[in-house]
Amino acid sequence: MSDMSIHEAITSRMSVRAFTPQPVAPELLTEVLALASRAASGNNAQPWKVYVLQGASRASLVEKVCAAHDALRANPELASEYREEYDYYPRQWAGPYLERRRENGWGLYGLLGIAKGEKDKMHAQHQRNFRFFDAPVGLMFTVDRIMGQGSLIDYGMFMQGLMLAARSFGLHTCAQAAWNPFAKIIKPHIGAGEGEMLVCGMSLGYADESAIVNTYYTPRIAVDEFVSWQN
Repeated sequence: MSDMSIHEAITSRMSVRAFTPQPVAPELLTEVLALASRAASGNNAQPWKVYVLQGASRASLVEKVCAAHDALRANPELASEYREEYDYYPRQWAGPYLERRRENGWGLYGLLGIAKGEKDKMHAQHQRNFRFFDAPVGLMFTVDRIMGQGSLIDYGMFMQGLMLAARSFGLHTCAQAAWNPFAKIIKPHIGAGEGEMLVCGMSLGYADESAIVNTYYTPRIAVDEFVSWQN
C-alpha cells in the first residue's frame, strides 16, 4: 500500500525519458491499472482498452517501429503511409501554444546538448520514444471508433489516474503521442481490431535518477493566467 499523498503524487509526476531495467511486479502493475479504472467516464462507458507490452513482445515492437522511423527519415515520401488516426496536435500552431511548444522542445534539447540543426542527434533522441526510453513496460491505449469525442476526455482522466497511481508506488511514466503515426504497425502487433483507434502509448517503470534528461521539469503558467474568476 502506498503512503504517498495525492499532493506528492501530482507534484512529483513528470515525463521521465530514461528508465532503469528494473522489472515491475505483475501484481503492482495490475493494482495500478485497477486504480486507474476508477476514473470517471460518461455513462460509466469505461472506453479504455490497454495493451501491456513486456519482454519479447515489447522488444519486437521496438524493432519494427524504429526501423519504420529510420526508413521515414531516409525517404520522407513515406509520410503518407504513416498518419495519425486523429489530430492530437493542431495542424497549424499559433500563440501562445507555439511558444510553449518551442520552450519545451529547446529546453529539453538544450539540456541534452542538442543544438538547432543537429538532425542526427534530434532523430536519435526522437527515436528514444520508440524504445520506450528503456522502460521495461510499454502500454498502448486504444478506443473503439464507435465512441464519440467525449471518450477522449474520459481517456485523459483514466491516463492521469494511471500516472498518479504509478507515481504513488514509486514508479514513473511518460505518455507518448509519438507512437500515433505508426498505428498501422502497432495495432496488428498488439492484436487490436480494425474497429479500434490508437490513442497513444506510454512508458512505465522506475526512473534512472542518474540521467540528466530526468532533471528537466516543464514549467506551468500561473493559475490567474488560465482562470477567469466570476463572482
